[in-house]
Amino acid sequence: MATFLYRIGRGAFRRRWLVALLWAVILGTAGAGAAMAPAAGDDGTSFMPGIEAQRAFDLIGERFPGADANGADARIVFIAPDGEKVTAAGHRAAIDAFVATAGDGPQVAGAVDPFTANAVSEDASTAYATVTYEVSSGDLSDAGRTTLEEAVDEARASGLTVEAGGSALSSQPAAGGAAEAIGIGLAAVVLLITFGSLAAAGLPLLTAVVGVGISMGAILALGSVLGLSMTTGTLASMLGLAVGIDYALFVVSRYREERENGHEPREAAGLAVGTAGSAVVFAGLTVVIALAGLSVVGVPMLTKMGLSAAGAVVVGVLVALTLVPALLGMWPNAVLSRTARKGGAAARHTGAAGNGGSRWARFVLRRPVAVLLACVAGLGVLALPVADLQLGMPGAEAKPVSTTERRAYDALAEGFGPGFNGPLTIVADVRGASDPEKAVTTIAGAIRGTDGVVSVSPPRFNAEGDTALFSAVPATAPNDERTKDLVQTIRAERDALEDDTGATFEVTGSTAMNIDVAQALQDALVPYLSVIVVLSLLLLMLVFRSVLVPVKAAVGFLLSVLASLGAVVAVFQWGWGAGLLGVEQTGPVMSLMPIFLVGIVFGLAMDYEVFLISRVREAYVHGERPAQAVVSGFRHSARVVAAAAVIMIAVFSGFVGSGESMIKTIGFGLAVAVLFDAFVVRMAFVPAVLALLGDKAWWLPRLLDRLLPRVDVEGTGLTERSAPVGGDRHPREAVRT
Repeated sequence: MATFLYRIGRGAFRRRWLVALLWAVILGTAGAGAAMAPAAGDDGTSFMPGIEAQRAFDLIGERFPGADANGADARIVFIAPDGEKVTAAGHRAAIDAFVATAGDGPQVAGAVDPFTANAVSEDASTAYATVTYEVSSGDLSDAGRTTLEEAVDEARASGLTVEAGGSALSSQPAAGGAAEAIGIGLAAVVLLITFGSLAAAGLPLLTAVVGVGISMGAILALGSVLGLSMTTGTLASMLGLAVGIDYALFVVSRYREERENGHEPREAAGLAVGTAGSAVVFAGLTVVIALAGLSVVGVPMLTKMGLSAAGAVVVGVLVALTLVPALLGMWPNAVLSRTARKGGAAARHTGAAGNGGSRWARFVLRRPVAVLLACVAGLGVLALPVADLQLGMPGAEAKPVSTTERRAYDALAEGFGPGFNGPLTIVADVRGASDPEKAVTTIAGAIRGTDGVVSVSPPRFNAEGDTALFSAVPATAPNDERTKDLVQTIRAERDALEDDTGATFEVTGSTAMNIDVAQALQDALVPYLSVIVVLSLLLLMLVFRSVLVPVKAAVGFLLSVLASLGAVVAVFQWGWGAGLLGVEQTGPVMSLMPIFLVGIVFGLAMDYEVFLISRVREAYVHGERPAQAVVSGFRHSARVVAAAAVIMIAVFSGFVGSGESMIKTIGFGLAVAVLFDAFVVRMAFVPAVLALLGDKAWWLPRLLDRLLPRVDVEGTGLTERSAPVGGDRHPREAVRT
């Protein structure tokens, strides 16, 4: 592989203008496609095939064909001034006017008057009207939204406090923008400090922006066709920007090193792509596999997020392997340090006497046991909150109080009880019942008598009379553990009721759906984690031709991912430091978060493992003893890996300021995961383990040595080319026991 990539690097350097033109055409095409494509709608894919709530949801769509279960809705809450009631003549007239205006709006299926639907609180301080639409929120026209907004404004002008919940007027955070700008700005500072050159700092930023531009253009162009939401694009840009900068950073750093070793520019570009590029390919491959593997979980939204982000990573890898050497060909000396540009002999031996990376490696090698125990103990303590992990899906209660959705949620909870925001929908299939009405009455009565149920609505039959629909309002909030227990209790009553009535029922609705999705994802977490750990063992065994190095990498990955999950639980569930991050409402962790975090952190952890250990392995196969190989590897790569990690932390941290709880949680989780994995696991845990293992770290059974293909990540095939001018390194004859 190293030889193949070496040729690509030299070819891109030689045909730099053609390569740059091709990437410019691709960027322009993606941008044009994004500009001409219709706006992407909502995902609508927070559901999971195979769970009870989804089956009931599908049954409603089948048996009640006139009702669009995916249709947009708006729940408008009216709150009377202190000491007044919404039933007062003036307030009632304003509410009636709102219902009439909203009901006549475009695409409206119906508007329900709160005074005829018993939607007034006991103290008459609060009422709500429900407006339903014939289309989903993504297909709702601007005219439809404008009519509703104007009706709300008119009601507010009457003196009522009016808040709007539901999907019709749901506010969507802007994709990209400030978060990416913050990340790019911080990355620029880190790169400038690392390289001491504006050109060297600017090149990774430029190529990363090109890669993200292509990825986002493609996502926006295909958004309406594939159902890709703004959230999907935000996550793709987050990862695309982070890995794009990192991958270009490693190639540029290796190019500078080869130039300082005395190679001419084209040769140095070829060697940089052949060596660092090999690590980029395998690092990118691990990220892509981990993200694409999210599709096996069975959640459509998670699949789209994973595949979109994987596509952005692929673009980042291709840019690093082709566009970066092409730009180096345009400005071959601009990225070099001032000393190297002057051609001084000292440039060829920069860092030979040691730097911060080698000094840190020697520190760890002198006391490996203490460092190892400190890493395991520290990350173990941080992982303890995982034992209390509770999963759920954030709703309006997780939005900032500055949004009307959150204020509507709070007003309904205060006026009608906390469970009112999450009613359970019961769909009863009475095809097997001799007396359908009696069967439904019996089922509804049993559910009404269940502890934790406040009220049950009158059942409504479909046209055929074989299916009935009614709702049950819990006494507790949607994300309360007692609500989850209530759903399980109601379902446990099903067998006995089916025996008595001949009818069966299922529980759905947003609350039950979120409970089922969270449980399914929690059940899938350990199998998914096991799969990618095994994957990491096999992939790293192929890359490094070792048994113990992959095991060490997998253990380090588990430590970092559990510690980062623990930090997420402590902040977003327990509320530790939540105010500092702008988290106004704590509660269960987003159900998609653990699996998504595991997949991404696996990829990023393998990034650092490949980049760092490939230099250690390179030194070892060229004849250095194990301890000295660790020092050499850290001398060449520790500074760059640290810079790459800081860049990723900066990019991910920029998304913590997002107004959407999903993006905020993922941004925080990824930032702390990179912090733990890069600076604790890879910089301390890894050299400590290598110091204790010595030569045994590179042991590979003879049978595996014969069976495994040789991918030459460390660039052994380029030994003669990559040897420093005047150098005398000799490859190790064999690395086996």
